[in-house]
Amino acid sequence: MSSSHPNSGERVRDVHFTEDTLAVDLLDGRTIIVPLTWYPRLLDASVEQRSHWKISGAGYGIHWPDIDEDLSTEGLLRGAPAAAQPVRLRQ
Repeated sequence: MSSSHPNSGERVRDVHFTEDTLAVDLLDGRTIIVPLTWYPRLLDASVEQRSHWKISGAGYGIHWPDIDEDLSTEGLLRGAPAAAQPVRLRQ
């Protein structure tokens, strides 16, 4: 069992995109920048869908309701890409 506690400075302040990156500004002044290829739902989303995000998880998460995507600052800080989607069996 982990005894780590979230750092209040690791809460989301802002989210923005370039053509190929996601950048998340934290309250403590850091910015996390990761490649969009790590998050296929965001990569495939329209600019409008990407811009419609909400802070979630008491400030430690980001939710995109239009594409049902959720990221946490903890995962972003660890450099954790999205889990691979399970392959669907053909019938």
